[in-house]
Amino acid sequence: MVRVMRSDLAEHVAHLRLVDHHVHGAFTVDLDRAEFETHLNEGSPGPVPDWMTQFDSQLGFAIRRFGAPVLDLPAHAPADEYLARRTELGGRAVTERFLRAAGVSEWLVDTGYAADSILDVDGMAAASDGRAHPVVRLESLAEELAAEGVAGQDYADEFGARLEHATRDAVGVKSILAYRAGFDIDLSPPAPHAVADASRRWVDGIEHAPGGPRLVDPVLMRHGLHAAVQLGLPIQIHTGFGDRDLDLHRANPIHLLDFLRTPDVARVPIVLLHCYPYHREAGYLAQAFENVHFDVGLAINHVGVRSTQVVAESLELAPFAKQLYSSDAWGPPELHHLGAVLWRRAMTSVVGRWVEDGDWAADDALRVVDMIGRANALRVYGLG
Repeated sequence: MVRVMRSDLAEHVAHLRLVDHHVHGAFTVDLDRAEFETHLNEGSPGPVPDWMTQFDSQLGFAIRRFGAPVLDLPAHAPADEYLARRTELGGRAVTERFLRAAGVSEWLVDTGYAADSILDVDGMAAASDGRAHPVVRLESLAEELAAEGVAGQDYADEFGARLEHATRDAVGVKSILAYRAGFDIDLSPPAPHAVADASRRWVDGIEHAPGGPRLVDPVLMRHGLHAAVQLGLPIQIHTGFGDRDLDLHRANPIHLLDFLRTPDVARVPIVLLHCYPYHREAGYLAQAFENVHFDVGLAINHVGVRSTQVVAESLELAPFAKQLYSSDAWGPPELHHLGAVLWRRAMTSVVGRWVEDGDWAADDALRVVDMIGRANALRVYGLG
């Protein structure tokens, strides 16, 4: 057996080209301080109160610690100096620095949220000097149909045709059912007449809905989910924490048990995203169901230095072949970089200690790092 000390493991982890299997585009525009700080808060969509700063958080401290050197500043540079340097370099240059420093070779990009203000799939590839692949958001596709007035008996057929066309070059689909309805509902396939009736009600009410079509009808969300099941591509499902639109207790993936027991669903890769604070429940589901995988993306950034503990807990129960890396970064490119930095740091610390204590073999540690950081995603999404 090859003996690998923590320094050797750290070097291996540092040079591993990651697959970020769930991510959004990065900004290339310049941001003032208020705009920047707003995007460091996952829970609240509103501005940061003037009596506090979002830099005083685990995420804010982590950005100053690990992001400052990317901008040629000393670690822990004060927030004012950090933001001044950002402005000096300009948004596009800042984005390219952080994306390339992340060490990611493949980005699997969900473009379904506020896509007009961030890099698209091709833009992510160009800015990072890597490869990028689209992931289609089911709810966004339904909202496009509603905006065109497609309803009634035509809705199901048109949704299926649009989904097939939209996923021609995609590696997977994604649902935000957790935000819009929660998991503690009937998740069986709805009857055709129920889909037709629900689509009519939705389209009829659009003119009175501020901001355009927003899918919240559980019947149509269930229809989209099962249409994706029939398609056969990996299905990403948001679980766990997010902004205050969701009811967190209803986003616990354990509520998906009946859905996962469905024979058709069992034939499709299901990837549970984020999961925190329900990452132990996700680990159980990944152990119990052959087709279930999960990550602890998003949380890694927001808990900062405590990400080591979250990663350690994610390694408790689930088979290592069922876990994937993601940042779930959106907007500030610091998040795309920081997710990778904190995951590498956590894996080096956690499995490095296990090797040093004699609980893990060194070659097993290297193999598990490669699986979670890269190989599992390549297999699940057919990118090998």
